[in-house]
Amino acid sequence: MNITASLIGQIAAFVILIWFIKAVLWEPMLKMMEDRKRRIADGLEAAERGQHEQELAEQRAKERLQEAKHEAAEVVGQAQKRAAEIIDEAKDAARHEAERIKAGAQAEIGQELNRAREQLRKQVAELAVLGAARILEREVDARAHSAELEELASQLQ
Repeated sequence: MNITASLIGQIAAFVILIWFIKAVLWEPMLKMMEDRKRRIADGLEAAERGQHEQELAEQRAKERLQEAKHEAAEVVGQAQKRAAEIIDEAKDAARHEAERIKAGAQAEIGQELNRAREQLRKQVAELAVLGAARILEREVDARAHSAELEELASQLQ
């Protein structure tokens, strides 16, 4: 055999092998690698979007938490203010009730005092009339009169 023919046959077989590899294996493999590259890029982009969305969600959650804390503080402040108002109202009502009771007690004391004075006046009048009657029954005597007046005075005390 001739080396040239053998060499030409090997070159032809090599060219056919390269064409076959390029047509059947190389193009699909490049396409698969390009698809994989695209999927990886899409995955990285989605991961970045997800991370960005997570950061935004965390920021919104912090803002909502701050708002909730602020609203809770307002509610607590309003509750404390209302409690103070209720306490003041109760104090005012108690003060008015105490004044009413005190006024009633003072009126009752005044009435009792007037009754006692009236009774005392009646007793003094009775004693004066009794003393005058005793004095008039006896004869007019300065010593007797002074003794009766002293006795009358002792009864008044």
